[in-house]
Amino acid sequence: MSHHRSTYQRIARRETHSPRSVLAILLAVLLVIVAVWAITEIVLAMLSRPALLVAPADASQSLVDASALPVGALIAAGIVLLIGGLLLIVAALTAGRRARHVNITDRAVTVVDNDVIASALARHASYAGGTSPDNTVVSVSHRRAVVEVTATSGRATPSEAILDAVNEQLRTYGFTPALKGKVDINRSKVGA
Repeated sequence: MSHHRSTYQRIARRETHSPRSVLAILLAVLLVIVAVWAITEIVLAMLSRPALLVAPADASQSLVDASALPVGALIAAGIVLLIGGLLLIVAALTAGRRARHVNITDRAVTVVDNDVIASALARHASYAGGTSPDNTVVSVSHRRAVVEVTATSGRATPSEAILDAVNEQLRTYGFTPALKGKVDINRSKVGA
């Protein structure tokens, strides 16, 4: 059974986390383009042909003369490069999350999209509050399900009953990570 559980956990992780393939491919393509351009410039310089963008000798001389630039410009360029590098490191080390939740049992793994959870919770919340399903909007994030109910004019909307129904429904789902419900009653359209 533990073998199945670890397999299910791998499947759940694969389905709830997005890979960084697109970022890696874009960076690889960018590096290949820069390398091809640099090689082309070097070959053109060796053949005494005009450069496409910058001749290698001019580029190296510009790097040597960079110390003559204003200190503020050098610091700004360094900060931009530092921030870009830090963003790439953070992107490489953090896992992207997909809008999904999982329920792992000994016999199966169930992966459910957050939109499906939101739709089911909206139905339960509207029944519990005695409101129209059209007046109930649910948004589901990684750890929270927020129910927004637009109150009907002249009718009391029981937020506690809605919250209890939503939390009970979330408990029955048994998702990982666990979701916590929150109810907001929108009274701005009352009387409209």
